[in-house]
Amino acid sequence: MSASATLYYIYDPMCSWCWGFRPVWSQVKAALKDKVDVVYVAGGLAPDSDEPMEPEVCDYLQKTWRRISEQCGVEFNFEFWTQNTPVRSTWPSCRATLVAREYGREVALYERIQRFYYQEAGNPSDYASLYDLGEELGIPRETFIERIHSEDIERQLQEEMALAESLGVRGYPSVVLKIGDQIHFIRHSYTDVDANLQQIEALLAA
Repeated sequence: MSASATLYYIYDPMCSWCWGFRPVWSQVKAALKDKVDVVYVAGGLAPDSDEPMEPEVCDYLQKTWRRISEQCGVEFNFEFWTQNTPVRSTWPSCRATLVAREYGREVALYERIQRFYYQEAGNPSDYASLYDLGEELGIPRETFIERIHSEDIERQLQEEMALAESLGVRGYPSVVLKIGDQIHFIRHSYTDVDANLQQIEALLAA
């Protein structure tokens, strides 16, 4: 095993496939905690927008949710589509997790946003909701508001997206193992923990 091995998990809080992968990823991460450094990267799926989603986009995403639920065994709260005005904008939630990173709460907020969106039918495209979630996790509200709209966090988001691109990421979630200068894209299974671990451990042992 190389001491310089880093396992990158490239995510977006509002990526439905990330929600589908979450049960398996949690087990993979736990199994590798003493073998590799795990680094989360906010990929930035959809840029800022105030425009409501077109009906055909809403229909497509609801079909995707159903497919993920059947394939991965996770549940979605479809009341989201009737209780909110859906907007295709995920950068606000990515900025939120970057603020939380400064408090050691990135993963906690990422997972909280997922539950808020997929289980509680909340809307993470709405900044006010993100303020509430940050405060819920102990981040001072006024500081959170100031940081999430800061030029510094915007720069960090752009750097995160550039890192994802440099790792060859084209979709979310993605798992990439870097050993020294070598980059290995893990063709992750959404349902088989061992299949993921076998790929990664074989590379670590090479």
